[in-house]
Amino acid sequence: MINLKIDPEFQSQIPPLTDDEFKQLEENILKEGKLLSPLIVWNNTLVDGHNRYAILQKHPEIYFSTMPLRFENREEAIAWICRNQLGRRNLSPEQKRYLLGKQYEAEKKAAKIFRGNQYTLAKKSGGDHGDNHHSGKKTCDRIAEENGVSRASVLRASHYTRGIDIADNLSPGIKQKVFS
Repeated sequence: MINLKIDPEFQSQIPPLTDDEFKQLEENILKEGKLLSPLIVWNNTLVDGHNRYAILQKHPEIYFSTMPLRFENREEAIAWICRNQLGRRNLSPEQKRYLLGKQYEAEKKAAKIFRGNQYTLAKKSGGDHGDNHHSGKKTCDRIAEENGVSRASVLRASHYTRGIDIADNLSPGIKQKVFS
């Protein structure tokens, strides 16, 4: 079995399954005898598939594959996780708001890292600004459009996310209580 690294920050972006959902997922995987979807990894760190990986740890006989993705930095990976999770149907309004804000914050940080200064930009970019930077739209407007919400909703979600993260740092576990 491949030992993948678990990044707590990546894992914390993924809303946990209920006990019943986890049990159902485990039953489905055991019934199939393999994972139907690959685990998503970046530099041998698990990006998506944390629940499935936990099940694989209990059942090492289960066949699985991994799919590596390329990100320039952690912020791009976090933004991808948030976009991916926002596509799920079983998120509460609080979870959606948090992920929307987290995606915005991560993409803003990634854009700042990407931009650098006038000298590093020319060397790094070669004129190609990558997927997150090609449209010319502001990050906030693009995320709002992708999620069918207003620009103001994205900005409010960003404030909400920062508040939840601060509260969870001061009192660990508060984020999960808010989401449950």
